[in-house]
This record gives sequence, structure tokens and C-alpha cells, in this order.
Amino acid sequence: MELNEKLKELVFNKSDLKQDVFHSTREAFELFRTTTRELIGLFRAECQREGRQVAFEFTDRGDFEFEVKFAGDILLFMMHTNVFEFSRDHQVMKSPYIREDTRRSYCGVIHIYNFLADSFAYQRDNDLGYMIGRVFVNNESHYFIEGKRELGMLYTNFNTSVITPETVQGIVESAIEYTTNFDLLTPPYDEVKLVSVGEMRTNFDKKTLVTGKRLGFRFQADEE
Repeated sequence: MELNEKLKELVFNKSDLKQDVFHSTREAFELFRTTTRELIGLFRAECQREGRQVAFEFTDRGDFEFEVKFAGDILLFMMHTNVFEFSRDHQVMKSPYIREDTRRSYCGVIHIYNFLADSFAYQRDNDLGYMIGRVFVNNESHYFIEGKRELGMLYTNFNTSVITPETVQGIVESAIEYTTNFDLLTPPYDEVKLVSVGEMRTNFDKKTLVTGKRLGFRFQADEE
């Protein structure tokens, strides 16, 4: 029995490509980790210098996850361990950068989530968090972002945007800016006016009732 040469090349080449993408994404994620830790340290030092009471905390949560807490909010950064390809209909597949070399369309992804700090502190397991952005990184360490407002980015920048300490700092600062401006709003009265006895008995704040920054509201549509 002999290996089919075309099949062998397909398997080996695809494996090599995915390994390259994984390592590029892992390097980018570690840059996010170190940059975010340093930035939070600067915020903490500035708070001490000015005598402010805002707490800034950085917490490692494993090889592929870390979080920062500030002013009642948490930003959670998570790297997915798999490599993804975009569908043929995705806008990024139409870019000249991808058409020149389809291998560039294989990406790792780093998710950025926003949660209320109290949701974790008081174990309110039903509370909602929001993905405010995700960073796609390919084998050439080029990246683009799908995200809300400050984090949004055009797909056409994929060919020129490269992961560097400066670009990572800009992304983290934009995530903090968006989170700070993304306020907790009171849900519409009619959606919270009825509460069951069971909900009250299982703890109004902790177990059953859901808290989220846009609970009962339309969360900024993706066309923004």
C-alpha cells in the first residue's frame, strides 16, 4: 500500500497551515495579555497618584483566558483553540488580499466579552454578558476585527493591519472605552413588573432574575 500523493500533500499542507495560524494567534493573545496587564498597571498607578477609588484588577484564568475588572465592569479575553475558515459568502472572502492567497483566510479568533463585575461577585449565573468584539488573526499575523462602534473595523484593512504592541494597545483601549460608555439601563417597566413567589424565594438578586446592560432593549444592531 502506498499513500496517495495528492491526499498526502493536502493533509500535510492543511495541517502545517493550521499550526501556523494557531501559533500566530497564540503569539497575538500573549501580546494582548502582557499589554493589558501593563495598561491596567498604569491605570492603577494613576489612581494611587490622584487618590482615586477606582479599582483596576488583572486576573489570569489559564493559557487561553484572562480578565480585567474596572469601575464595575469586567472585560474577558478568550482565545479559541481551533482554526476557522470563513464561508464563501463572508465579505472578507471578496477582498483582493484573500483572492491572492486563499490560505490567508484561515484564522484563529480572540473573543472580547463584557460582563458586570457584580454578576461574578454575587454569583448571578443568569446574568448576561455581551461579545463586544472578536479579533481574527491569520498565519501572517494580519488581523481584522468584528465589533461594536469603537472596535469596528473594515474588512479591507485586513491586508495592511498587522498585530503589533501598538495595535494591540489600541484595541484594548477601544474595548475599555466602549465598555465605559456602554451603560447599564433600567429595563422597560412592563418586562419586570411581574415576579413569581418562586423567583423571590430563590433570591431576587442572585438566582432567577436576569441583569444585563441592555436587558429588554435592542442591543445596538450589527449594521452599526
